[in-house]
Amino acid sequence: MSRKEEFMPPWSDEAPEAGSYRSVFKWGDPSGFKHPNRKLYRYMKEQFRLTDDDFRVRVREGREKVSLAGMPSRLETKHRTALAAIVGDENAADDDYSRVFYSVGKTQEEAFELREGVVKHAADLILHPRNTDDVVAVVRYCDDHRIPLYVYGGGSSVNFGFRPMAGGVMVVMNTHMNRLLEVNELNKTATVEAGMLGPAYESALNRAKELFGTKRNYTNGHFPQSFEYSSVGGWVATLGSGQESSYYGDAYDLVMGVEMVTPRGVINTHVYPATATGPKILDMIKGSEGTYGIITRLTMKIFYLSDETKYGGAYVFKDWETAVTVCREISQGEFGFPGVLRISDEEETDMGLRLYGVAGTPLDTIMKLFGFREMKRCLMLFRTCGEKHFSKNVYRQVKKICRRHGGLPLTSYPVKKWDHGRYLDPYLREDLNDFGMVLDTTECGVTWENLHRVHAEVRRFVKSRPLTGCLTHASHFYPEGTNLYFIFFCKVKDMEDYISLQNGIFEAIQRAGGSLSHHHGVGRMIAPWMEEHLGKNETDVLKLLKNHFDPNGIFNPGGQMGLDYRPGDLNGRDWRGIRR
Repeated sequence: MSRKEEFMPPWSDEAPEAGSYRSVFKWGDPSGFKHPNRKLYRYMKEQFRLTDDDFRVRVREGREKVSLAGMPSRLETKHRTALAAIVGDENAADDDYSRVFYSVGKTQEEAFELREGVVKHAADLILHPRNTDDVVAVVRYCDDHRIPLYVYGGGSSVNFGFRPMAGGVMVVMNTHMNRLLEVNELNKTATVEAGMLGPAYESALNRAKELFGTKRNYTNGHFPQSFEYSSVGGWVATLGSGQESSYYGDAYDLVMGVEMVTPRGVINTHVYPATATGPKILDMIKGSEGTYGIITRLTMKIFYLSDETKYGGAYVFKDWETAVTVCREISQGEFGFPGVLRISDEEETDMGLRLYGVAGTPLDTIMKLFGFREMKRCLMLFRTCGEKHFSKNVYRQVKKICRRHGGLPLTSYPVKKWDHGRYLDPYLREDLNDFGMVLDTTECGVTWENLHRVHAEVRRFVKSRPLTGCLTHASHFYPEGTNLYFIFFCKVKDMEDYISLQNGIFEAIQRAGGSLSHHHGVGRMIAPWMEEHLGKNETDVLKLLKNHFDPNGIFNPGGQMGLDYRPGDLNGRDWRGIRR
C-alpha cells in the first residue's frame, strides 16, 4: 500500500450524543479531539505488535443513553423537598443523567465502567448552591439528618476524589459560585468563589483594568493540564501544581486565605503574608479534599501579566542523568526559576519527538550526527517569565548551564509545539480506549538523592509487563528535588489486569521512597497506602481534625484520603487495592 493509501484508524470526530455515557467520560470540550498522527500510529503498532486490523473497529464506545434503572434515589422525599427549597427547585436535580454526570471523575477505571454502561455509585440528589448562605443551610440540614455530602468543582479528579460511595447529596460549585469578587491591587491578591473554573478566572484577571479599574492586568500563575476543567477551590483542596509552578508556586503557595463551611460553623482564615500565631488553620484546610467541609471562597496571590517578557527554548542531552543534573543546577542556582521547566526521559523523548513532528526531520538528522542517539537522548523544554530583566537573566543562566553540560539547542520550536498542545494531550485517551488500549498516569514527589532510584524502580516494574510503555518526565522543580510523572500505556485483558498494573506502580513508588502523590491528590485510589506512607501517628492527627470539623462524618465518606478507610470499601478492593 502506498503512503498515500496508508491506513489510518477511524478515529471518532463525533461529539458524544446528549445524555450518553460517552458524554460523561469524554474529556473536555464535547467537540474537542486530538488524534495520534501517522508517526505515532506507526510507533504504537511497532511497540505493541499490533496490526491495522486491531484498529478497524471501535469497541465499547459508550454511546448508549445513561440509565440508573435499579438504582433509584435513596433520599427520602421530605429531605429532597427541604434541600430543594434551600437552593430553589431549579437548582436541584435527581434525573439519571445529572446523578451520573456529577458523580464521575476522569479515572481510567470510571471510563472503563461507563463504556460498559456500569455505574457503581451515584449521588441521590444534585444541588447547585447560589451563595455561601445556601451552602451553610445545606450543610446544617445534612448534618442534622446525617446525609452524606460530596463536592463537585470541575469534575477532573483522577483518583475517585468525589465518588459518592454512600450516595447522598452532591454539591456542585461551578454553576453559580463562579465569580471573581475582588482584585486588591495594593495587596496583589484576588478573592474568588471556589467554583470558578481556570479559564474564566484567568480571563477576568487578564482584563482586571477593564473589570476592576486596576492600573495593570494580572495572571493567576496556575496552569495545570486540567486548567480548562478544574476549579480554583479544587486546586487548593487537592494541592494541585500548575505547569509553570517552578516560578509561580503550587496551589499550596498561592492561597492566602479561605472561607470554608463545616458542620462546626463557617471558618474564615486571616489573610496575612506571615503570622506566628500557632499552627495555621489554613494549612490544615489545604489538601483536605472535601473531608472537612466545603471551601466557598479563596484569597489568592496574583502576578503581573507580562507575556512579552517570556523567553523559551529547548535542549537535548545525551542521557537522562545529564538532563537531571542540568535541572538540579538550574533549581539550585539562586538566580530565579523558569516558569516552564521540563525534562523527558529517553522513552518519553522518543515519543515526544514523534508527537511534535520532529522525528524524521532535518532537526532529527542533526541530533543523530552530533551523537544524540534514539532511546538515549533526553529533551528539555523551558520558558522564563516575570519582569523583563529578571526573565532575560534566567534565560541566559539556563542556556549557560545547558551548554556547560553539552546540551544541543533545538530552537524554541519544541516548546512552542508543547505550548500549543499542552491542554490537548488528554484527548488522546478516548481514541486509544476505543480500540482497547489504556493510557493513564500517576506521579510522585522525589528528592534529588532518590530521583534515580524511584525512576528506575517504577520503570523496572512497568517494563516487566510485556508490551507496556512507560514515559516519564519531571516538570515541577524545587531546590531540594522535583516530581516524576509516569505515563503508562498498553493493551489490557480486563479491569483486573489494569488495576494490577496501576497498584504495582504505587507499590514501586512507595518501595523506592517517592511520595504517593505530587499534585493529583489522594482521593480513594491511593487511600489504602496512606497510613503506611505517612505513619500511624501522623494519620491519627488527620483523623482527629476530621472528627473535629465533621463529627458526624457526613463529608466525603467512603475512604477519602484513608481517613475513614475500611478494607473492602473501595469498589470491592481490599487493603492493597486488588479487586476481590
